Amino acid sequence: MHTAGLAHEQLSGSMVIVEPDGAAFLDGPDTDNALASLPALFVSHTPSRFADVVVPPTDLDALHEAFERTPLAAMTLVLLLRGGESRTTEQGLMVESLAYSMLQGGPEFAAWRRAHRTGNRLAEIGPAVQIETAVDTITLTLSRPHVHNAFSRRMRDELNEALITTLADAEARPVLLRGSGSSFCSGGDLDEFGSFASNAEAHLVRLTRSPARLMATLASRVSVHLHGACMGAGIELPAYAHRIVAAPDAVISLPEIGLGLVPGAGGTVSIPRRIGRQRTAWLGLTGARIDASTALDWGLVDEVVA
Repeated sequence: MHTAGLAHEQLSGSMVIVEPDGAAFLDGPDTDNALASLPALFVSHTPSRFADVVVPPTDLDALHEAFERTPLAAMTLVLLLRGGESRTTEQGLMVESLAYSMLQGGPEFAAWRRAHRTGNRLAEIGPAVQIETAVDTITLTLSRPHVHNAFSRRMRDELNEALITTLADAEARPVLLRGSGSSFCSGGDLDEFGSFASNAEAHLVRLTRSPARLMATLASRVSVHLHGACMGAGIELPAYAHRIVAAPDAVISLPEIGLGLVPGAGGTVSIPRRIGRQRTAWLGLTGARIDASTALDWGLVDEVVA
């Protein structure tokens, strides 16, 4: 890709099919630099290091339809993932949060908000995250079972505080993270989406109160038990743990692109480290749901136990 400026102008905003014999077009000394900032989706039917996502020909139409629904979010996701391997966890979380805040002010998320009314729930009694300390284990339980443990700001803040406390544990006990009720975590609380007054302030809050950063720090001590719905934050945060055990009924997805956003709980950092950027892109772009068996085959979970 020697004519980087021309390629940017011609390909920007498009979905590009990379044929096996056409990869030579991309093979040049400046290719990686050019792709780092080229807002286009590169798709291949066969393994290719240049592809953002690899799909069989039969899935191409569905992928294109998903791309056309929210192209800004889709292109932002693949740009984030392309540069992920060279970033530290902290750098990755910062860039992800910037991208998330940018899209919160964009037309695709605005369209989603117009189409989806959010409600005001009654004040909740009891903690959103329960902490149980035993002789040999610290157990953290997400505790909003009436909404499938939707990840609210309150839950984020309480989990953040619980992880800070755990990090300071003098005995460095193992940590178990689980969810109460029928699901581990159904993802971000949709009733709160876009309710923060300032996208810029929301970005700074995400950096300051970051369960993802703490999960990464504690990774060697943390195991997670997944069951039921494991959407958005419900897989982005567990993916940092050194061990993930899933029940057979676990269902995993990244639905944020459909809202005009990108994964915002650290998933653009954690998930590619387990399954690679191309499978992460496929999950995000399609919004597809995968079962525990598929997650095990991919390495997104480490064991499936009934």
